[in-house]
Amino acid sequence: MKTRVAMLFGGKSVEHEVSVISGIQAVMNMDTDKYAVIPVYMTKRNEMYIGEEIGKIESYKNIDELLKKSQRVIMTNEDGKVFLTPFPVKMFGGKKAVEIDVAFPVVHGTNVEDGAFQGYLKTMGIPFVGCDVTASAIGMDKYIMKAVLKECDVPVLDAQLYTLSDYAQIEILLDKVEKGLGYPVIVKPVNLGSSVGISVAKNRVELTHSVDDAFKYATKVLVEHAITNLREINCSVLGDENDAIASECEEPLHTKDILSYEDKYVSNAKGSGSKGMASVSRKIPAELSPEKREEVRELAVRSFKALGCNGVSRIDFMIDEDNGKLYFNEINTIPGSLAFYLWEPVGVPYKELLDRMIQLSLKRARTEERLTFTFDTNILNSASFGGSKGGNCISRFMDFMII
Repeated sequence: MKTRVAMLFGGKSVEHEVSVISGIQAVMNMDTDKYAVIPVYMTKRNEMYIGEEIGKIESYKNIDELLKKSQRVIMTNEDGKVFLTPFPVKMFGGKKAVEIDVAFPVVHGTNVEDGAFQGYLKTMGIPFVGCDVTASAIGMDKYIMKAVLKECDVPVLDAQLYTLSDYAQIEILLDKVEKGLGYPVIVKPVNLGSSVGISVAKNRVELTHSVDDAFKYATKVLVEHAITNLREINCSVLGDENDAIASECEEPLHTKDILSYEDKYVSNAKGSGSKGMASVSRKIPAELSPEKREEVRELAVRSFKALGCNGVSRIDFMIDEDNGKLYFNEINTIPGSLAFYLWEPVGVPYKELLDRMIQLSLKRARTEERLTFTFDTNILNSASFGGSKGGNCISRFMDFMII
């Protein structure tokens, strides 16, 4: 019997369209001899839809029409089995619920990649592909991620974190950046991907604009010193916190200070057949010495394990060409196009990559089944809550719980 996989994409995120492209790419490359794939589109309100047109990229030119042809569903758990259940539920004549064995989220950005959606899947009791709640949350928060990696001796650039209360006194904020970091700096929303809201500032006027823009997307903003003579090198990692391997390295090619959202997706969507990150100009393999290539790949695996990741992630590095130092920049726990283009050069085709990711999720589920999460006892059986004295009983019971 085939394993039933719900491939989920879209969602409430500024990276919604990117996720649709990545998700449908994955749907089209699944091993259909081994898996029964159910494409699930999540709207920008996180409503789920299934249907014959959901897995076709051309259908997304008119989403309103697509939804009219599709069936809205909700995820339900009945006696330990998880279903995609038609919603609203009809007593008579309604469509049957679809049972699923694994959830495969191919989602990007806040609300979906940051642990929130992973927590929902965990609560529903469905094995899911990719990082767990903790790793997803840490991987999305650039400041917390830096703090964790510093403790693990992974080289990262120093950064300053600012909140909305700091933004209310922006002149003081600007003074702190100039005094603590100096120009140029990179300004980033603390919890977004795909280069949304990221910009380089080389003076106070540009810094003001950069901070204004970043706070449109997040309540916290990260500012770090920009390396002027910079090379960007990316590497993907496949595995879990116990055993992981690195892909080939790539060097994104662009003429601006940073690779923007438009560089990655908008400009390449024109005439590219919606190839997402796979269509970005890049060198694969990156032109690195054998020693530097292995340094990147080793640090990628070490960072992946330190963050407790699972499945496939892409880690972006920076090389300071003035001194040759390598720095961890950020991790994409669900990378655009699932970084399949970095695995094919090392002999892992996309179909096999997806299979390995699913098997890793099932391995984690089997491990967690052996853990104790509840006790087969009910201490409330021995408690009395009746009458006017019930309050005293509850107080004594709470005293017992505190002890």
